[in-house]
Amino acid sequence: MSHNSSENDPTKVSLTKGDYAKYAVGQVIHHTLFDYRGVIVDVDPQFRVGAQMKAQEQRPKFRSDDSRPWYHVLVDGTANRAYVSEQNLELDFEGGPIDHPDVIDYFDNLAGGVYISHPHKVH
Repeated sequence: MSHNSSENDPTKVSLTKGDYAKYAVGQVIHHTLFDYRGVIVDVDPQFRVGAQMKAQEQRPKFRSDDSRPWYHVLVDGTANRAYVSEQNLELDFEGGPIDHPDVIDYFDNLAGGVYISHPHKVH
């Protein structure tokens, strides 16, 4: 899914008119509930079941806002991917690269705490 950056804030990804994702592809995040770091590789405007059925089955049983953006995340120190609601994320302040075997498939390098996407990679 391609996204256009907001004119006012380049860190926000435009999803639909008036709606913005708080985080963007390449940003390193921290999951506030499960205490892990990761890097965002894609953004969905809201929870999508389809290919993410397995993620839905593993979702915690507490109430979440499915209308907020959801993020595809490569989890640091593992080969796992996560599908995470925006409400459970914050920017990572630990710093440093993400140790995940698929980082090389999405990004060229880490600069200023943000991964730079391959020019040919479509998210």
